[in-house]
Amino acid sequence: MSLLRLLRILVGTNAHPYVMPQRERIGVLMNSTAETTLTPPHANTPEMGELSPYQAGPVLTQATLAHNGIALEWLDGQKTTLPLLWLRDHCACPACRHPQTRERLYLPLEPITEPPSVALLDGHLHLQWQDGHVSAFHSGWLYQRRPEAELTSAVPNAKPWVDNFTPEHISHSDFLTPLGEKAWLTAMLRDGLALITDGPLVEEEVSRLAERIGPLRATNFGARFDVRSKPNPNNAAYTAVGLPLHIDLPNWRQPPDIQLLYCLQNGASGGESLFADGARVVEALRQESPEALTILSETPIDFRFQDETHDISMRAPVITLDSAGNLVEMRLNNWIRDALHLPVEQMDAWYSAYALLWKLFHSEAHQLEFTLRPGQMVAFDNRRVLHGRREFDPNSGARHLQGTYLDRDMLASRLRVLARNV
Repeated sequence: MSLLRLLRILVGTNAHPYVMPQRERIGVLMNSTAETTLTPPHANTPEMGELSPYQAGPVLTQATLAHNGIALEWLDGQKTTLPLLWLRDHCACPACRHPQTRERLYLPLEPITEPPSVALLDGHLHLQWQDGHVSAFHSGWLYQRRPEAELTSAVPNAKPWVDNFTPEHISHSDFLTPLGEKAWLTAMLRDGLALITDGPLVEEEVSRLAERIGPLRATNFGARFDVRSKPNPNNAAYTAVGLPLHIDLPNWRQPPDIQLLYCLQNGASGGESLFADGARVVEALRQESPEALTILSETPIDFRFQDETHDISMRAPVITLDSAGNLVEMRLNNWIRDALHLPVEQMDAWYSAYALLWKLFHSEAHQLEFTLRPGQMVAFDNRRVLHGRREFDPNSGARHLQGTYLDRDMLASRLRVLARNV
């Protein structure tokens, strides 16, 4: 069989894995160094089983066998060498990746001991393995996935607040458009705090907005809760007292990620909302006292909520950092901090570190304060951005917020989906 005939077969069988008979298989594909020009995608372009877009080029100009891999070069001069097992593992044909679910079917447990035959077709890579299986790879997909490429994502990295930080405000009507929702989600995941304004004064609007993004995260307070002063409260939020900065539910194994609070009424005197960025405060603590940061990030303590029907507790540090020293989560909530169970010789140092962290969070330099207006919704990263409120007078007017929680994964997922087309 000629190389041209085989390439025609490969082009015509993108929808099904192609396996040649053993007698025709040996040596019919050759190492290719043919140069090609950039061509737009067409029916012969390999399908990589991705819903997220990847770039159309640059095309591959060289593909040659290297030690246990394939050396590739693109039209712009970028080069890489990809291991044979990596390439076999990432075959996107229907036999290796489910055509409907796009989930991997191939199991990479055995090393590739025999090199495949290699060819370029319209600048895309085609490999025929020794068992006859054919894999086709889009040049732009390989370019985006090569080890040297910088990983990109529609989901932004967290960005600590700076002086005079102002959270993003997106109108309710704009949020209901793909472009507005994408802008709001980007700000929310980047800054840990964002608002929706000019919304309707109707109950359950917080649930409707949240469910555009994902399912509500239920807790022992329900999937959707009301925040207002009430008799016989089982949580400080249901009183009129001022609330120091805190996160919600540090007594859970995984506290809720994102909290949404929708203002329906706020005619009471006082009750201003307070926020502070844990990512910024952790850096301030690192500068002022690295020892305090070490104590608070390496010493687990107990948190506990208890009422007549629930008793939920968790032991964890106040601050959790990743391997690079970046904030993963805060667990600061003084009123549900349980008895401090530490060796006696560690207690004074822990209390000193805790006091310093408290001081930094409650300094004016790190606090953001504003009054939430009816029709506004504030959302914040509960495990990063601490929230609180000033005391209010329940006799001076009505104050009613409705709230819920979402998992951060749902925000990131929604943003990736929107980014495909917006």
